[in-house]
Amino acid sequence: MRIIACLVLLISSISSIGQTRPSKSSYDSEKAPPATPVLSAQLGKALTALRDAALGDDYALRQVAYLCDNIGPRPDGSPQAQAAVEYVAAELKRLGLEVHLEETKVPHWQRGVEAAELTQYPGRPRDATQKIVLTALGGNTPTSATGLSADVVVVSDFDQLKNLGRENVAGKIVLFNVPFDKEKATAGFWGEAYGEAVAYRTRGPKAAAELGAVAALVRSVGGAEFRITHTGYSQPAGIPAGAVTAEDADLIAHLAIQGTVTMHMVLTAQNGPDVLSYNVVGDLKGSEHPEQVVIVSGHLDSWDLGTGAIDDAAGVAVAMETAKLVQQLKLHPKRTLRVIAWMDEENGGRGHDAYAADHAGDMANHVAAIESDLGSDHPLGFAAKVNANAMTVLEPVKEILRPFGANLIHQTEYSPGSDIAPLAKAGVPTLGILQDGRTYFNYHHTAADTLDKVVPQYLRENAAAMAVMGYVLADMPEPLPR
Repeated sequence: MRIIACLVLLISSISSIGQTRPSKSSYDSEKAPPATPVLSAQLGKALTALRDAALGDDYALRQVAYLCDNIGPRPDGSPQAQAAVEYVAAELKRLGLEVHLEETKVPHWQRGVEAAELTQYPGRPRDATQKIVLTALGGNTPTSATGLSADVVVVSDFDQLKNLGRENVAGKIVLFNVPFDKEKATAGFWGEAYGEAVAYRTRGPKAAAELGAVAALVRSVGGAEFRITHTGYSQPAGIPAGAVTAEDADLIAHLAIQGTVTMHMVLTAQNGPDVLSYNVVGDLKGSEHPEQVVIVSGHLDSWDLGTGAIDDAAGVAVAMETAKLVQQLKLHPKRTLRVIAWMDEENGGRGHDAYAADHAGDMANHVAAIESDLGSDHPLGFAAKVNANAMTVLEPVKEILRPFGANLIHQTEYSPGSDIAPLAKAGVPTLGILQDGRTYFNYHHTAADTLDKVVPQYLRENAAAMAVMGYVLADMPEPLPR
């Protein structure tokens, strides 16, 4: 801004030779940028205390450890998911929050036998087969107990599949061999890399089924090529659908160039009837405007291959720690601070849909919503779906977050979290903790998503970021402008 102001002054001086130059005070009043808002001394002191307490506390780590090691993976409709609901509700009550459970129906999907092998391929020695490592995708239609055998057709994108036509796809297994772009992820565009590849997991099987395929496979969506599989949601397609490792996808593609490849596969995962589950909602009531709500949240359900540490016990835990620290420091925000542990983020988001429906008449009182769902690595700051005026109001918060490097607030046009998306659509200002995601998709939806991937210091930083942002939104003089 100083450079621009100097250039404007220089041009003005040259073009107004012989004219009266404006006074400095007049120039400043016309050209100077608006003053940055300043936090009150009381609020600044509270935020600093929250930050420092979080950076020295392991409450969140203990919650992640219990959810992962004592309860374990928490797929929708499972006994473990129900145990997690009961645990988080009891813990929030112990912290002094008003807690209730909000009902939602969720799909109940159970993984079964998973096996595959190549039975015919160019250059195959007599009676030899090659094992293929695969896992079922959510929404999968099972094979029979004995499985199915079919030739494999390999495609690299939707256009190539479409151009093959039904005559070349019907009766075959379609493999979408679409690599996860590790270079993009390493350069900081991990979300873009995931979005490009995950489209084939979510929509690929259905596209293959529409052309008569008997099954569909996708190259696992992730950056770690250690012959591990990544599961995840896939649109129900009416045919078996699974993910194979990156190494096996390349093997099949290499052999398919040489000639016909035949695979035998067994995926017996079953879709059961929907079951009753719950979002856990805990309120720390506001001292002046209890009807106004600021949400801090993460999702409680997880996939079943790992134990759901970074996706998303960590997010739930740092939201819980926000309430714990506010109580511990005897702070009293003006507005209600609401902790939510969402259910069913992984299989379509029925939990957040139920919340949006139940609170449709109360959206005007939702001041803001924060979500953590990108793991537990070092927080860089926040992605924020807010207007320009709100960005200005949040500017002084950066100074509180600066000591541990979480002071980036990046404005976005999209919801920064899937569970807060209905709130964003309703006009509620929404923020998502922006973690360093360069290695997140190495572990996401895999058997490697376990407690050891959580770095304690980074988790403390995430708790500090959530606590600072949650509290400032709950205690600033006026609600964040919409």
